[in-house]
Amino acid sequence: MENSRTLGRSRSIRRVRFHLGTVALFIVALIGVWGCGGGTSQSVNNQSPTPTITTVSPNSAVAGGAAFTLTINGTNFVAASIVTFGGLASASTFVNSTQLTAAIPAASIASSGSPAVIVTNSGGGTSNAINFTITSGVNPAPTISALFPSCAPAGEQFVDAVNNQLTVVGTNFVGGSVVQWNGSDRPTASNGSINGLIAQISASDISAAGTAAVTVFNSAPGGGTSNSLTFTITTGAVDPQSIAVDPTGKFAYVANAGCNGGATGYVSMYTINPTTGALAPIGPPVTSLDYTAESVTIDPSGKFVYVANAGDDYSSDGSVVSYTINATTEALTSTGAIMGNCPGLCVPESVALDPSGKFAYVPNGGGESNGVAMYTINATTGSLTSTGMIPVEGYAVSVAVHPSGKFAYAANANNTPGMAGNVSMYTINATTGALTSIETVETGTIFGEPNPNAMAVDPTGSFAYVANSGSNNVSMYSINTTTGILTSLGLIASGTNPLSVAVDPTGKFAYVTNSGSNDVSMYTINATTGVLTSTGMVAAGQSPTSIAIHPSGNFAYVTNSGSNDVSIYSIDGVTGALTLIGTIGT
Repeated sequence: MENSRTLGRSRSIRRVRFHLGTVALFIVALIGVWGCGGGTSQSVNNQSPTPTITTVSPNSAVAGGAAFTLTINGTNFVAASIVTFGGLASASTFVNSTQLTAAIPAASIASSGSPAVIVTNSGGGTSNAINFTITSGVNPAPTISALFPSCAPAGEQFVDAVNNQLTVVGTNFVGGSVVQWNGSDRPTASNGSINGLIAQISASDISAAGTAAVTVFNSAPGGGTSNSLTFTITTGAVDPQSIAVDPTGKFAYVANAGCNGGATGYVSMYTINPTTGALAPIGPPVTSLDYTAESVTIDPSGKFVYVANAGDDYSSDGSVVSYTINATTEALTSTGAIMGNCPGLCVPESVALDPSGKFAYVPNGGGESNGVAMYTINATTGSLTSTGMIPVEGYAVSVAVHPSGKFAYAANANNTPGMAGNVSMYTINATTGALTSIETVETGTIFGEPNPNAMAVDPTGSFAYVANSGSNNVSMYSINTTTGILTSLGLIASGTNPLSVAVDPTGKFAYVTNSGSNDVSMYTINATTGVLTSTGMVAAGQSPTSIAIHPSGNFAYVTNSGSNDVSIYSIDGVTGALTLIGTIGT
């Protein structure tokens, strides 16, 4: 997915011959500078910088059209910069050092052609030229087919952390096409293709929940307004994938994948009522700074949060973003990101931390890296530093760290039809956090196509469980606490398409979310053998994706990607049964 470009530079050596007269003039000049007394004087360069043009908007017009304002983007513009259009100076307005506007009269686009746009700085030289296209004929009527993204949380940014940029895809776009938001023009530029536009959407446009009608307008002759597509401003984030509860049980965070088609992910923040287990939002969700937030993890100290973004199929290989937690408000502040670079860090699925909070492990789900990325954690800032990657058989989808901090386990899916997944076992170097492979063990049965999706180790460190999404069951293992070796205890059925598994803090109960059957499987754990016994299922929302247990063991939280909410349950301390006590949107 990544493209490397090597820029070569060439040097030319020119020989300059100095004539005697030139040398004489040079000597005279030196005498003029130093003077007879041998003193020195300073030379002050008052020249303006040389301007550069990067883009112009619009970049084309139809011959015979009306006068318009041309926006020029670039660098090194000054107050005295002059825009030349087709060799004629235009009335120019300085916006800032990176932008100018110019009034282009109708006479300048009376006939077809390719007039050059140039910026000149007095004393600073002339910029590169960008050709403006003047076409003959009539503008077509535009049509739009898709918006990327198609929604965003109220009061939040989308697409990137700086600008709310909306991509509009369609047909019959021209150089002067303008995206309209509820009938009002928005700054518009081409996305580099003939069927795409990028519009700048203001913060006020998405400040409140609701909908907006998006259209595209082509000017006369011909032209007109396109069909309308709806952009939705949601009350919260969309497509929750993962939830984590802090070690004190005071707050929780939810990773939301975001709208389909070009939207960044978001992290929703909540406080937890210690008596009722109810969640209350902490302001609007914050951006995950990348596409498709898959997982959220809180460090053992409760100071840092890590979000794994899977990226998209075009512009991002995913990333791991770090946040600090405000000790008073519990709000998140981003402190940086490690960007994916397949086949390095590639489509990260989640982040697992060791009990000391010194090391982090990230499974790569892209199928290219086939490994677990390893990091050390800065205890002050929470930032991650890469220490390498260790391979797996298949591709890693989940990592669990043993409560002792001595061992780590990676659940690995297999792309080969009919082949079982497996679990890689590792020892952890207590000083560096480096993983050393022990061996692997299969998950499920070969013919069941288990495709493990999540893994958990019980609090005692005696047992481990893997949810197999392909074979609709759970693999059970005992753990040798001396060597870290897993021994299979067999399989137990779950619901359809299990995606997440969690064990309660007492080690007595286990829970599995089933995305395909919209429920949660409940189990008791045999304290001696680790074998699970089913105690039934409880309904969840649509397409449940993950489950987190409150540190008190009194509550459980399930994210539902299809219904965009979190189900809140109480836990019976004797039976482990879940009882739904409420839901909250993300």
